[in-house]
Amino acid sequence: EAISADLSYRNMRDVRHRGVVDEVGEQYVKVRIVQTSACASCKIANHCTTSEMKVKTIDVYGVENASDYVKGQEVVVCASMDVARRALLFGFGIPLVLLVAVVALMLCFTGNEGLSALTGLLSLVPYYIILYVFRSKLQKKLRFWIENK
Repeated sequence: EAISADLSYRNMRDVRHRGVVDEVGEQYVKVRIVQTSACASCKIANHCTTSEMKVKTIDVYGVENASDYVKGQEVVVCASMDVARRALLFGFGIPLVLLVAVVALMLCFTGNEGLSALTGLLSLVPYYIILYVFRSKLQKKLRFWIENK
């Protein structure tokens, strides 16, 4: 089953992915998308080791008409650019700053590079635990929706 997944920008405000409905719940829809790198769509991508394709599932919560969707249906999942920026901040920005800060501080205090690196990596564990604990609040801030055709 071929899934065409394209990343496009509408009015430079929304990020859109074409995908296929995987599961339908009472007020949620799980959509499977295929993320491709630029070279994955190349004609010789199957013979190249640099092409990259990832299958991801996006959970779209708060769908009032979830029963209108059926498994296998093609849909377009959208998110605002603000949501994309927040997701990048929580997923990559804050952990990077935390890691670098802890490594730098530990290096200044101990002078031991190995201990500093280990402490920096271990400092991410509480961060991701905190994200997990507050996932329902994050879910409300990082909202996706299914575009009506």
